[in-house]
Amino acid sequence: MSRQSITFTKPNDEWLKTQVDSQEYSSKSEVINDLIRQARKQHIELDWIRAKLDKAEESGFTNDTKAEIQAQAKSLQNG
Repeated sequence: MSRQSITFTKPNDEWLKTQVDSQEYSSKSEVINDLIRQARKQHIELDWIRAKLDKAEESGFTNDTKAEIQAQAKSLQNG
C-alpha cells in the first residue's frame, strides 16, 4: 500500500475526525479509502447507464420495461 500526504480544509478534516470518533471507521485513511471505493463503484454504474442510454438512442427504442431496467440497475448497484 502506498503512503500519501494530503491536506484537507478545516471542515473536511473535522468531518473525517467525526467519522473516526463515531467509531464507524478506525482511521482517516479508512474513511478516504471507503469514499474512493464508493466513487469508483458510482463511476461504473454511471458508465453502465450511459452505455444503456447510448444503445437506446442508437436503436430508437428499447423493449425492456421500466421494471426490467430498474431491476438491472439495482442488480448492478448490489454488485
